[in-house]
Amino acid sequence: MKKPIDPISSVSDALGCFQSGLRQMQDAVAGPQLSEIISAAANLIFKMKGRLILCGIGKSGHVARKLAATFASTGTPAFFVHASEASHGDLGMIQNDDVLLLLSWSGETKEMSDIIAYGLRFNVPIIGITGRAGSTLASKAQYPIVLPKAEEACPHNLAPTTSTLLQLAMGDALAVTLLRMRGFTEESFRNFHPGGKLGAALTPVRDIMISGEQLPLVSLDSPVIEVISQISAKGFGIVGLQNPDQSLAGVITDGDIRRYLEANSNGTLQSVIGDTKALALMTKGGVTIDPDRLTARALNVMQTKKITAAFVVENSKPVGLVTVHQLLQQGVA
Repeated sequence: MKKPIDPISSVSDALGCFQSGLRQMQDAVAGPQLSEIISAAANLIFKMKGRLILCGIGKSGHVARKLAATFASTGTPAFFVHASEASHGDLGMIQNDDVLLLLSWSGETKEMSDIIAYGLRFNVPIIGITGRAGSTLASKAQYPIVLPKAEEACPHNLAPTTSTLLQLAMGDALAVTLLRMRGFTEESFRNFHPGGKLGAALTPVRDIMISGEQLPLVSLDSPVIEVISQISAKGFGIVGLQNPDQSLAGVITDGDIRRYLEANSNGTLQSVIGDTKALALMTKGGVTIDPDRLTARALNVMQTKKITAAFVVENSKPVGLVTVHQLLQQGVA
């Protein structure tokens, strides 16, 4: 009778293989030969006039398709070409100002022979990511990135597991390197990824802030009753106080109002909320947000400061308001 497999032990063994493979790759990249090739490959992609064409078959093909998406979303024009389809007309997509990034762990994938030959015939530079130094891909590519022959996590050492992880890690590392070389910012990233939670987190505050007549603003010499009226009418739990030049002097929150009323509970209604000016309750300055700050960063600031709303200020003047509730509703997290 077969001994039952302990899933946790099996997962631990697989992770051990992955870690060992990544350590081997890290050691190899630190060596002079491979580091020079990787550096040259990164500079080639950075300076190319065309696009990065990624290609692979089987598991390597799936990795190549994912990497094409990563490169494209981080500022490097890239797309995936299926090796079999390339032999039936898709080679026409590839121009001589492009760069080929070909993935094959064995380096002997038959379906890739035509695309390799095409690259050599039309002087399209080839970067190869493979696990065999003496393979066809390694010998034909001008920039052969040969990864260590790490043991697969598969107990039979057959199913591509560790090898695909290493290919993916090397491709992603190249994409991140190019991102840095291009000075690619969070704002740049949003241009290529406006959807979903990531798009929401990378939206500038000015695109979603409350503005115009909805802003709860009063002058410094307004009576407390007017502050209470603004908090009730606008419903944000905060009021901004403006200087004569319209710049933001400070803020009053509903908590400030409660504390003030408790401290002055023995005073007359007229003196407490009619005669007292807003300036007496104001927190000078307050936490403010720049309109070009990303919503994710704005939410982080507000949560760190433990506030639920903040004025958006440009050239010292309040141009908007943003609340934690609003950011969460937008999908920022």
